[in-house]
Amino acid sequence: MPETNISAAMRTALGSELGRRVSFPVSESDIRRWAIAVYWPEQSPQLFWDAAYAAGTRYGGIVAPEDFNPFAWMSAEAWSPGDGEGIDANDPDRTELLLGIPGPGLKFQLNGGMSVEYGERIRPGDVITSVNRLESYTERQGRLGLMLMTVTEDTWTRADGTLVKRGRNTLIRY
Repeated sequence: MPETNISAAMRTALGSELGRRVSFPVSESDIRRWAIAVYWPEQSPQLFWDAAYAAGTRYGGIVAPEDFNPFAWMSAEAWSPGDGEGIDANDPDRTELLLGIPGPGLKFQLNGGMSVEYGERIRPGDVITSVNRLESYTERQGRLGLMLMTVTEDTWTRADGTLVKRGRNTLIRY
């Protein structure tokens, strides 16, 4: 049984960028359609579709629900190291392979959860940039052996650098 699954190359890769996306400009229509879909069959709050009502709120206009995803259909630009070509999306070593380093070679993986911190609301006209980075590796002994927890952080910002959303995803490999 290995003493650790975290190689020197993996430690050096911490903080590396795993991908970047840039959205098309968000439209009022994008926000309205998202809100209709999310709140269906109930009517969505007026803040998301009624410009006159939204103008009188603390936001001063239409804003998107916090869970709005400007990348849901496609991105204006997308990049990942090596463009991810030839790397199976389900390969347990995918994170490391994207960075061009050997992975730990573990066979199984599962979603270890996620957390989200919201900043400013997305508004019509915003162009959002998403930057996904390798944040951390930790290990813990489990019934089936040494488990590797990999955390990636996806940060969304407006063109002016204002934080919109920061999500952390944990991948458990064993």
